[in-house]
Amino acid sequence: MDFEENQNIGTMEVLERHQFDEKALTDFMEKSVQDFVGPLSIEEFKGGQSNPTYLVKTKAQSYVLRRKPPGKLLKSAHAVDREYRVITALNNTDVPVPKTFALCEDTEVIGTAFYLMEFMDGRVLWDPSMEESDAEEALGVYTSMNNTLAKLHSVDPIKVDLESFGRPGNYVGRQVSIWSKQYVDSETEEIVEMNKLIDWLPQNLPSDKPLRIVHGDFSLTNLMMHNDKPEVIAILDWELSTLGDPCADFSYHCMQYRLNPHLSDQEYCKKTGIPTEEEYVKMYCDKTGYDLKEEWELYMAYNLFKSAGILQGILGRVRDGTAASKHAKDMAARVRPLAEGAWKLIEENFV
Repeated sequence: MDFEENQNIGTMEVLERHQFDEKALTDFMEKSVQDFVGPLSIEEFKGGQSNPTYLVKTKAQSYVLRRKPPGKLLKSAHAVDREYRVITALNNTDVPVPKTFALCEDTEVIGTAFYLMEFMDGRVLWDPSMEESDAEEALGVYTSMNNTLAKLHSVDPIKVDLESFGRPGNYVGRQVSIWSKQYVDSETEEIVEMNKLIDWLPQNLPSDKPLRIVHGDFSLTNLMMHNDKPEVIAILDWELSTLGDPCADFSYHCMQYRLNPHLSDQEYCKKTGIPTEEEYVKMYCDKTGYDLKEEWELYMAYNLFKSAGILQGILGRVRDGTAASKHAKDMAARVRPLAEGAWKLIEENFV
């Protein structure tokens, strides 16, 4: 879920603070990347990625390099090795991901750990309302997006050597605990509904689902589409991936239907070719075999609560001076409606 304005379009000259020794990278690639031939040129992708991302070009091929940012970091933050591991594991499945080439954990090469993967020549669509698309393309994009997440959630992590990629069981319960603590630690005003959710959710969790690979932020803006047809060619931005509840992952993706005024309007969806929320959920359930009729609103309430916790955490860091955001005022205005919306779903469906 994007909480900051996304300007992540195209490339630019490498920012001074993100520059590194290009010869050292060339030497590494000559030893570690099959068929690599220099010289190379480097540009940085625009946008506020937590892990700086670069386009590495040679005459024969283009690569993408993702690295930990320079500076002092929390030990578990910016784990590019985890990104590399999950993408590499999925290279041998029908889940569309870039081919990976090499992981370098030697900080002597370019200053921080990094990995190299294939550059995918495609397009990123930024508007889930699909206002610039015709009905055929809009339906095609949403169908491919749904198929892609269903494919990911059909992969048995044990069969791709990812059984240790996350903790087994109680995924939603642990998430509720994490976001409850973050909210309490970052609280800037009392929100009664948030307190009610913190008390109610741990006692009313969704039923256990098979442990699957979850992306953590599966959205249209984190997908690379084919240039000429509505087909996902790669899932991007795996920094939040782990093992967990696939239906929590899918329902977080479907938050767009509750937060985007166009997508929450069934008439708009029918006019533009986008499946309605009910149709989109049915597509996913038909492919995966999950039955979400009884628990769908519980998952949506949980995700509204999670979103409120994420925003409140950012506000807390802004308050404490450890983060800056030109959108802090807007974020503050959104926390209460998210909490109120979540509790309203609970009251209407479960209390």
